[in-house]
Amino acid sequence: MTVVIGFEGSANKIGVGIVRDGEVLSNPRRTYITPPGQGFLPSETAKHHRSVILTVLREALQQAGLKPADIDCVAYTKGPGMGAPLVTVALVARTVAQLWGKPLLGVNHCIGHIEMGRLITHANNPTVLYVSGGNTQVIAYSERRYRIFGETLDIAVGNCLDRFARVIKISNDPSPGYNIEQMAKRGSKYVELPYTVKGMDVSFSGILSYIEEAAHKMLSSGQCTAEDLCFSLQETLFAMLVEITERAMAHCNSQEVLIVGGVGCNLRLQEMMGVMCKERGARLFATDERFCIDNGVMIAQAGWEMFRSGHVTELSDSWITQRYRTDEVEVTWRD
Repeated sequence: MTVVIGFEGSANKIGVGIVRDGEVLSNPRRTYITPPGQGFLPSETAKHHRSVILTVLREALQQAGLKPADIDCVAYTKGPGMGAPLVTVALVARTVAQLWGKPLLGVNHCIGHIEMGRLITHANNPTVLYVSGGNTQVIAYSERRYRIFGETLDIAVGNCLDRFARVIKISNDPSPGYNIEQMAKRGSKYVELPYTVKGMDVSFSGILSYIEEAAHKMLSSGQCTAEDLCFSLQETLFAMLVEITERAMAHCNSQEVLIVGGVGCNLRLQEMMGVMCKERGARLFATDERFCIDNGVMIAQAGWEMFRSGHVTELSDSWITQRYRTDEVEVTWRD
């Protein structure tokens, strides 16, 4: 049986997870949370990760009931992500691999999300909507690559939500996106916002600029509530995502959709995508916050797939790549 430990720390989550032949043994993580109205800076995020990563590593081993000798491979997030946090985690993974005498493996963060989603949901060959704070892509597998059919032309959908949360001072605990989702449930008035779909791609910077400028005027004049704005923003963003996902499904003749990434645990997005899938006679697959939000075991699972198909990263090649495209990786573990 193959046991892989995975280290993830590409943004404000730091996680260490252990997987053994498709079984999740442990998956502890910590989140760097900043005050309302603030984002997280790379240097401060890396400092947070350094302060807790050994504690999280110890927890992962204890929860799994394993010792270093039981581990077969050490996987870490190579990219994409924020430079300083990625370097912090890569250094720890590199050190652990050398101390334990284990092979090292650099994993693409996006593929970690996809492989974790496939493991948990048992989706066979889905069209994947990958939505997070740093990424927005519609992906389908073909000829040993995860092909990107459409993506954001500017900022990611999660980044759009996070930055709007800063504008109206929504708490970052446990995450701005989660708090927007809860406020949106109490919204009733739909405010029309820019809707920008360009073929298979989407653009979120225009809608963000518009709502940033309009929010305080509309709130101070009583035209709508903060809850109405959260509701309107979610409905517009998610409608755009459903549209490009359906277009990719039609192109690929696909009958499955898998939503992955931090924004993927939003129940309203799942509901809207579910309606579209039902109309097409397709199936929707999604996971909860344990596996949607960045975590260590998703890196372990992708590492497990890669390691079993012969991948290993030499120490001299164990750098990080901030802009590491999903379609750069040869997928040798799928037919």
